[in-house]
Amino acid sequence: MPTHFRGDAISVRALNTFIKLTRATETLLNRLNQRRTIHPLSPSQFAVLEALYHLGPLTQGQVSAKVLKSTGNITLVIDNLEKRGFVRRARENDDRRMVTIHITETGKSLIDQIFPAHVRAICEELSVLSDEEQELLSRLCLKLGKSQEKPEFKQR
Repeated sequence: MPTHFRGDAISVRALNTFIKLTRATETLLNRLNQRRTIHPLSPSQFAVLEALYHLGPLTQGQVSAKVLKSTGNITLVIDNLEKRGFVRRARENDDRRMVTIHITETGKSLIDQIFPAHVRAICEELSVLSDEEQELLSRLCLKLGKSQEKPEFKQR
C-alpha cells in the first residue's frame, strides 16, 4: 500500500520506499516466527546467542550494538538467558566494571540444534528472489544501514 501523503515527488518516493521496506521486513519476520525455528527462544534471545556463538565472548555493550537493542533491553535478555543456563557473565580481572558474556555448552548445544533449520527457513523465504536480486538487496540494505552522514536534502 503506498503512502497517502500528497507532497513533492522526493518525499512520496521516500515514504513509499520506507513503507515497502518496513512491510517486507515485518512480513518476513512474522513468517519466520510462525515457523517456530528458533523455539524455545525469543527473537532477541536468539540474536544474542547467535552472536555469541559465532563471534565468541562479548561485553554487554558489544552485544547490544551487535543485535541493535538498547542496553536496558539487552540486560533483561541476558538475565533470562543466564537463568536458563545458556550464557554466563564474567567480570574482567583488570577492570571489574567490565562484564563479558559467554555462551555456555548448553547454549552452544541449543544453537547447534536450531540454527540449521532457521537458516533453511530463511533460504526458503528468500528464494522468491533470484541470486542476483538477493545480492542487490543485500548491497542496498548495507548501503542504507551504513549511511552515517545525513544526506543533504535536495528538492528536485
